[in-house]
Amino acid sequence: MEFTSKRAVLVNPSNPIEIWDEIIASPGPGEVLVRTEMSGVCGTDVHLARGEIELPGPIVLGHEGVGRIEHLGEGATTDYAGTPVVPGDRVYWVPLSPCGRCHACTVEEEPTYCSDILGQLFREGMKSPVCTYTELALLPVGMAFYRIPDDTPSEAVIAFGCAMPTMLKGLERLGGIAINDSVIIQGAGPVGLAATLLAGVCGAKQVIVIGGPRHRLEMALKLGATNTISIEDIPDPADRIQLIGKLTQGRGADIVIEGAGYVSAFAEGIKMLAKGGRYLIAGLWSTPGEVSIEPRYLNNMNLRIIGTALYEGRHIHGAIRVAQTYHNSLPMTEVITHRFSLAESQQALETVGSHESIKAIILPGV
Repeated sequence: MEFTSKRAVLVNPSNPIEIWDEIIASPGPGEVLVRTEMSGVCGTDVHLARGEIELPGPIVLGHEGVGRIEHLGEGATTDYAGTPVVPGDRVYWVPLSPCGRCHACTVEEEPTYCSDILGQLFREGMKSPVCTYTELALLPVGMAFYRIPDDTPSEAVIAFGCAMPTMLKGLERLGGIAINDSVIIQGAGPVGLAATLLAGVCGAKQVIVIGGPRHRLEMALKLGATNTISIEDIPDPADRIQLIGKLTQGRGADIVIEGAGYVSAFAEGIKMLAKGGRYLIAGLWSTPGEVSIEPRYLNNMNLRIIGTALYEGRHIHGAIRVAQTYHNSLPMTEVITHRFSLAESQQALETVGSHESIKAIILPGV
């Protein structure tokens, strides 16, 4: 059996998004066919549309998906946590697929280092059936997906898209956030807001969010920020660094988390750390550029700089558990401010690129 699916295709960065029909085969053994209900629009999609990441040719966009199981291939009876699934169940997936047979996957046991983890997205282009700006997605064997519990709104999961698993992985690499830590978060988009929520529930005594526009900073306060600093009201980085000194009693922050996606944030964030502080870079995965820093300063301040890229199945599963635990006490679903049909994918990208939205999603069935 074959199925026809409409898909949003980035032909090349100089052209608007096009909607193509694609034939998708029935799921083979272990595969799962999912009907996409919600697709998150990520900043990385914007970078792709702007031509800042090299593409193999036309690609289907989208890597944050919530949908319902349409068909299960032979032998596919559970999600990747062992939870039984049947057609009609809601699932959450992100199209990462490590090869499972390389040094990174089997010796280091760190599949995010796998050189093929993004292969189906960036090698196969239009042939890849796993992306999320589409009516139907075919999840191959080895691509983790997880059932969303009945008591958890889909919106609370997709509101943070890939940002929540990114931050869960990042906090592992950081070594966690301790009670009474002072934490500065650069950026108030989905990555920064995921960091804000997690820092708050971890017990940080200060969660200071730097960013804009104003409606994003207001959301940060709702999700646990103790202070916000508007880059519109205080445009000079030197003035922001000085204000951080005052807010931290002259000491600086124990932790700075970069979630802004701007290269200039790096040099600024370094100067906001206390001695022995830790800097986590989480938002610069797809943003090119360089900054100048003084190694002596890093040395004499005993700073630790930690990069984090991608995430593993347990972090996707963990993002669902965060939504399940906190959606009643925190306004997670309110992070979604804009909704678009599949035919409006170009408008969705432009809205995210202009920072008009907090989180935009595409509803392929509309």
